[in-house]
Amino acid sequence: MQNILVDAGPLIALFDKSDNYHARAVAFLKRKQGTLITTWPVVTEVSHMLDFSTTTQINFLKWINRGGLHIFELEFSHVIRMIELSEKFSDVPMDLADATLIVASEARAITKVASIDSGFYIYRDILNKYLSNVFI
Repeated sequence: MQNILVDAGPLIALFDKSDNYHARAVAFLKRKQGTLITTWPVVTEVSHMLDFSTTTQINFLKWINRGGLHIFELEFSHVIRMIELSEKFSDVPMDLADATLIVASEARAITKVASIDSGFYIYRDILNKYLSNVFI
């Protein structure tokens, strides 16, 4: 089983039935093999985008609590790498959540990401390798 990093887009779509990617997110979850991993900035972004319904936000958090997602714990030492990534990809631009996913990929040797963000076709890790987007 492989670990898969998950960006905000598929998670928002999973919990927002009106999202254009909802059906794809549900299908992805059914077929995925491995552990889904994200970061707290991604969780924050998802919660913010689900602010149309407190119940939906709570359901998202309950899903995490049941093991739907594992959270990669960022450390103070990761801040410098997030700065480097944000500067390197400032023309894309790379936001904080995306930078934390690249940091997690480097720290845990994860090569796959689930995202609707086209930036992941541009972002490269410290070994100058792209993550493979398994969502689209």
